[in-house]
Order: sequence, then structure tokens, then C-alpha cells
Amino acid sequence: MTHFEPPMHWQDHEDIAMALYEKFGDDFTEAKIYRIRFTDLLDWVLSLPNFEGTREQANEGHLEQIQAKWVYEWRDNQ
Repeated sequence: MTHFEPPMHWQDHEDIAMALYEKFGDDFTEAKIYRIRFTDLLDWVLSLPNFEGTREQANEGHLEQIQAKWVYEWRDNQ
């Protein structure tokens, strides 16, 4: 039985952050997460398996929220 994961969209900041943490683990510390260029972050989000948003729908607010939630996710796992 396969585990169904609902598609993620830009407003799903916390789900996206959790997926990024699962993908990169502790490769990125809090300081490194905050130094990620938005162009890289955008590409990584778009490459997540069940992400259905588009590059055109992205904005700085979404990327900032994802970055902040990723930091919280990283802290929770330390």
C-alpha cells in the first residue's frame, strides 16, 4: 500500500519546510538556511516530488516563510 501525500502548493509553508528538512537533514544549520539564495530555494521547492506550484506563483513572502519554517523544523530536530 502506498502512502498518499496530498500535493503541496506555495502557501503550504510548513509542509514544504518539513520536506526540505527531510531532503537535506542537518546539511543546513540555522545560519546556512538563512543564507540560502532565494533562486536556489525556489529550485529546490519546485523539485519536491509532490509540489504542484509553479515558478510564476512564487513570491518573496512565500520564500521567507518557507525559510523561517525550515529553521524551526531544524531546531525541533536538534
